[in-house]
Amino acid sequence: MALRHTVSKYLNNHAETSENHWDPNLKTKYYKTTKDKALRILEDYYKNAKEFEIQSVSEEHGEIGLKLVKGKKAFIIVTVIMVRPFQTAVDFSITTESILPFDFGYSHRLVKQLYEQVNKDLPLLDRN
Repeated sequence: MALRHTVSKYLNNHAETSENHWDPNLKTKYYKTTKDKALRILEDYYKNAKEFEIQSVSEEHGEIGLKLVKGKKAFIIVTVIMVRPFQTAVDFSITTESILPFDFGYSHRLVKQLYEQVNKDLPLLDRN
């Protein structure tokens, strides 16, 4: 089972976080904030970061569509959902643009980098 997961991590061009993901780096992260505040902070960050280009923002759905325009190209959906007062989940869905059907784990590594940035801007909740 673990070998299958490891192989699929590298032989895929897509990574998506979720509540119960087998890879700890791809588990949903929760922050002590509201959906609106998180969305506004993330939108401001991506608007000012040269490596991203915002494609769309849906406050109603809590989503930001981004393009990674520096280095390897990728399309990213950031989803922000308030699950309880001051407990907001942030998830990522990343698809790397490539002529090959896989990205050698790039999309998985990118999720980790994106969460590291969010952790600098929002207070992380420990849900363990």
